[in-house]
Amino acid sequence: MSSRPWISELGMLTRRQVLRCGALNGAGLLLAGRLLGSDLTRKPTSAEAAPPVKAKAVIQVWLAGGPTHIDTFDPKPEAGSDYTGPLRSTAPTNVAGIHIGELLPELSKLADKYSLLRSVTHGQNGHETASYLTQTGRMPGRIVFPAMGAVVTALNGTPKAEGSEQEELIPPYVVLTSPQGRFSEAGFLGIRYKPFATGGDPNASRFAVEGIVAPDISDQQQLERRQLLRGLNSLGKELAGNAELAVAAASREQAYSLMLGDAGQVFNLSGEDDELRRRYGRNKFGQSCLAARRLIENGSKFVTINDGGWDTHKNHFQAMRQKLPILDRGLGTLIADLADRGLLDSTIVWCIGEFGRTPKVATESPWNGGRHHFGSVFSSLVAGGGFRGGHVVGESSLRGEHVKDRPIYPGDLIGTMYQLCGIDPEASLPHPRGDFVRATPGADEGMNTGGRLTEII
Repeated sequence: MSSRPWISELGMLTRRQVLRCGALNGAGLLLAGRLLGSDLTRKPTSAEAAPPVKAKAVIQVWLAGGPTHIDTFDPKPEAGSDYTGPLRSTAPTNVAGIHIGELLPELSKLADKYSLLRSVTHGQNGHETASYLTQTGRMPGRIVFPAMGAVVTALNGTPKAEGSEQEELIPPYVVLTSPQGRFSEAGFLGIRYKPFATGGDPNASRFAVEGIVAPDISDQQQLERRQLLRGLNSLGKELAGNAELAVAAASREQAYSLMLGDAGQVFNLSGEDDELRRRYGRNKFGQSCLAARRLIENGSKFVTINDGGWDTHKNHFQAMRQKLPILDRGLGTLIADLADRGLLDSTIVWCIGEFGRTPKVATESPWNGGRHHFGSVFSSLVAGGGFRGGHVVGESSLRGEHVKDRPIYPGDLIGTMYQLCGIDPEASLPHPRGDFVRATPGADEGMNTGGRLTEII
């Protein structure tokens, strides 16, 4: 029997009833959602036995808006200035023959630890469609499919030991810091598998989850606020025993316990070495990378670092001179830190956006040196969790305008990561109506496939 009696009460309510309960704030709702509905995890049958687990967790670095492949992981110096713009040079890496963008010197030192995918493609140029496709492997349609983070959480969760309250409170699926917003991450799996979006800024002196803890007051003041709120809650007293309010109260207390109890210390970066924090970069992205490492160390299964600002239709190169050094420092230090701690072998690091950007620079007015949406071919970086480092998979054309060799579709990449996480890519996802819904798409669904990335696993 669970040590938390309110869990049994949650089973009495429908999702709609819980959503109607106004006393739930945003963070409490997400925590409650993890407890709603039937248990969707299941053991595979002998006919669909899951492959060996190499990755225990995934850190997704989501470059929202679409990063350029030409200036990052697939430079084309021979294409000429109409394509390179002012970033004509490249950075040779520590793996012979592999070069990356000139503004990525830290990552150039670590190429033996990651592989580059230079022929990712889906042909979609709209943010919403491309985001959904890159995250789920499917095109939008009748079924709203879950993103990879929800699937990993549902099918690859590790049961917690009875009484291990701290581990149970740490959300298995976290977004740092803003919700991604362009698609429903949980899809048909429902609110139970929606990610916990922290809000806040991990570079602040006190990193607090928005809506739960104010960043500028002490824990004692937080406790006093809670006591005052309880005293003023006359409605709760009048409706004592109401099941819906019981759910609200339980979820609110769990959210407070996450942030004010021992479990909440996972979000407290103040105890980290100052020099290490500096190496990550004292900015929102760099400290989000550090927070992601702490979360997977403490049991989270899938952490997305949602970094915006990559939609550079105008003044692209000015933006790249700001964005790329921050990405280089944060992502490079994350990979190196995971390796130093012995965590990289069991943690996939996946860096991607919804698409790339046009290889040819838009120099005409009003763009003034911009790059537009481009889904024909773009790049991704993968490291750890069973992926071999020091390799390049696929090739784009001379000017980076189309796939020259080995197309990689989103479903290919997602299926490969499922395999490394011990999830059978051909197994059925737990659909609420019991329908057979394969974890990864196939040609029978009208989806292109180039095959899983056997070259680097």
